[in-house]
Formats: sequence, C-alpha cells, structure tokens
Amino acid sequence: MRDLKNISARKRFFRFSSIERRNIDTLKNLIESRPRNRRLRVILPLLAVILGAYPAFNLLISARNAQSSVGKTIMARAAKINPFQELDSSKSFQYAALSLPAARFLNGRLMAPLPDGGTVVYAIDQELQQRVEKVLRTYQVPYGVFVAVEPRSGKILAMVAHSVVDPAWEATSFFNSYPMASLFKIVTAAAALEQKKISPDTVFAFRGKLTSENPRLWDVKPGKQNQQMQLAMAMGKSVNPVFGRLASDVVGRDSIFSYAERFGFNQILLPGTCLKPSSAVKPRTDAELKLMGAGLCREVMISPLHAATIMAAIANDGVMMLPALAQEIRNSRGETVFTQKNLALRNMVTPATAGQLTRMLATTVNSGTSRKVFHDRRGRSRFASLNIAAKTGSINGKDPTGHYSWFAAYAPTDNPQIALVALVINQDKWKIKASYVGEQALEAFFK
Repeated sequence: MRDLKNISARKRFFRFSSIERRNIDTLKNLIESRPRNRRLRVILPLLAVILGAYPAFNLLISARNAQSSVGKTIMARAAKINPFQELDSSKSFQYAALSLPAARFLNGRLMAPLPDGGTVVYAIDQELQQRVEKVLRTYQVPYGVFVAVEPRSGKILAMVAHSVVDPAWEATSFFNSYPMASLFKIVTAAAALEQKKISPDTVFAFRGKLTSENPRLWDVKPGKQNQQMQLAMAMGKSVNPVFGRLASDVVGRDSIFSYAERFGFNQILLPGTCLKPSSAVKPRTDAELKLMGAGLCREVMISPLHAATIMAAIANDGVMMLPALAQEIRNSRGETVFTQKNLALRNMVTPATAGQLTRMLATTVNSGTSRKVFHDRRGRSRFASLNIAAKTGSINGKDPTGHYSWFAAYAPTDNPQIALVALVINQDKWKIKASYVGEQALEAFFK
C-alpha cells in the first residue's frame, strides 16, 4: 500500500512539475518577445484602420468603375449619334428613338438634343401625345403603350409609354413584341378576301360560344343546332370559332403563313434599329391552324409600332409606308442632315381588299366589342360624324405578366388621317382597357 501511495504521489508531483515548467517556459518566451509585441502594437491598429476603410475604398473603386462604364456607354451612343453626314431612314429612326426620352415640346414642336450639339425634330402631335400621357398616368396603368401613325406618310404622330410597375420598361415598350391576340383576325380575313372565296357579307356557320378557345367545339355538324353570322359582324364581335374555321376551311395553313409574312412578320422592317421583328410560327396541325386564325396562338408576337404600321397600311389602300420618327435632324452647325420622305415598304393587300377590311372593322365600334366605350349611356355615338375602323384583342401574357388588352384603329374611314394602336397590360386589379385609351386619343386628335 505504501508503495502504491508513493507511486501516485510521484506521478502527481511529476505532473505538477511538468505544468510548472511549461508555464515558466511560456513566461520566458513572453518576456523575450516584448520587442515583437511593441511592433504588433503599431501594426495591429494600422491593420484595423486599413480593414475598416476597405469597404469605403472598395465602394469608391466600384463607383469609379460604374461611372466609367456609364461614361463609355454615353460616349458610345454619342459616337453613333454624330450626324455630320446625310442620314438614311433607318439611322435617323434610331437616333430619334434613342433621343426620345430627352425630348421636350418647344413652340408646339417636339425636339431633342443630340450629344454632338445637333437636334432631332419630331412629327409628334402635342395635343395627342399629352392627352394619352395624362390618361395612362391618371389611371396608373401597370403597363401601357400607345403609337399613332399618319397613314399616307408613315409619320409617327405619337409615342407614349407608362408603367407604375417598371418605369425602365417604358423606353423599349414600343419596339418589343407581345402576343398579338385577336388583332391577328385581320390577317386571317385578309388572306381569305384576297383569295376571293368570301366577302364581308358571307354568312358563316359555327358552333361554340363567341369567346370559345377550344377548337374541337367549333366544327359544324349535320343535324346539330349551329349558329350563323356574317363575317363583318364576326369581325366586330371578334368571334373565335368563325375565324378559326375560316383559317382551316377557307384559307389553309400555307396561305395564312404566307400572308403573315406579307404583313411583315418574321422580317426586319427597319434594319439597324431597335425595332424587334414580329414573329409567327407555321401551324403544324389543324387545331393549331384554327387557334392561329382566331388570334389565340401565343407564339404570334408583334410590336405596337408594327401593329400601328399595319393599321396605317390598311387605311392607305393596302400600301405600307416606312414609319418615320424624325421629321428632321440638324447637326451642331444647324445644317439639315435628314428630312423625312414618304417611302413605301410594300403592297400589303390590294385596294379592294383594304376597302373590304374597312367595312368589317367598322362594326367593332358600331356594334361590336368597343361599342360601349364609343357610345354614351343612351346609346348615342361619341363621334357622330366620324367613321372609325377598329379591332380589339385580349389575351393573357407572361412578359410582362398580366392581361393584354389591345385596341387598333384608323379614322375617318373615308379619308384616314390617323392610325393608332394602344396596349394596356392589367394585373390583379383592372385599371382601364386599351379601347378607352384609343377613344381618348381620337377625341384629342379630332376635337
């Protein structure tokens, strides 16, 4: 027992001694490293200052880089917008489009400065432009865009965009493409009329509701109770089954795609500009053909500017004019380097077909989908002496997300002076439809 106690005591002593020696050695090291500690007293605070200043320093560098990036972008644009030589239509359009956000009215004329000291003069109608701006701003639309064109010249009379959701969307809204919806019924009708197989008075049989989106319900069946409607009235009421069957039974897949291209789809209308090509896909099945003819194919995309150009072409006896945003461009020396000229792009349809389309489109305001907006509570027309050709469209979209409401029109039908397109994208709570924007625009233009 005594031996065991001695062993344990020795072990305890040994352990204690080891710890003590370590502490002594550590103390020696600390005493010997005092010069190093003095250095650390200087280095550590300096390092703390540097680390503390790093975020601000990094922010300053980032700001300088960002400023440099913005400066390069501005300089790049300035280099592009340097019209000291005579300009063509595409370049003048691009310069005018880039300068539009900075444009201001001066003595009734919309003008914008160029980075080189020059000036863009627009053909924008002040009353029209400001009325539409007020409407879109007052009703705080999620997304709204409006374009108006003079049919015979192609001059752009108004370009307005407003968004309470994404103000940055406004700058490109005119040139981006969106689902065309029932505006495509115009293409379907034009293709059928050009083949001379139908007329606006042709009575067409169909089944299903007027707004039906299921092509399997549209075909006429013997012994079943079918509906009938004149094509002109079907255009005004935007009857899906009628135009779906018209595309399938009369026009055909190849023809409808061919006429979409005649209307300017899948082509670059203004090379070198920010205008995106409108697109249309060739239907693969009969069901897809019917949906396309009725304006229910979401792959058919069009820009508001292109849609306005199409309406202007119908108003101009089927001749599509080159859209012109700049009426005049002057360089820094005051020399005129561009003057707008009337240039025809193509014969979209024959004058006879354009006249028949006008008859069909006139029913939209008189007895169709826009009757309520263009008549008061007593049923009296708000434009008693003005005949209007118009078409509405309605479809859900994803970019941006919402319900797309289209209104396209030209007036007066006997002597067209304006063609316009309005697109309003509503979300959870509806603000206004595009047809109301169109009605306000026509009131401002013809008052």
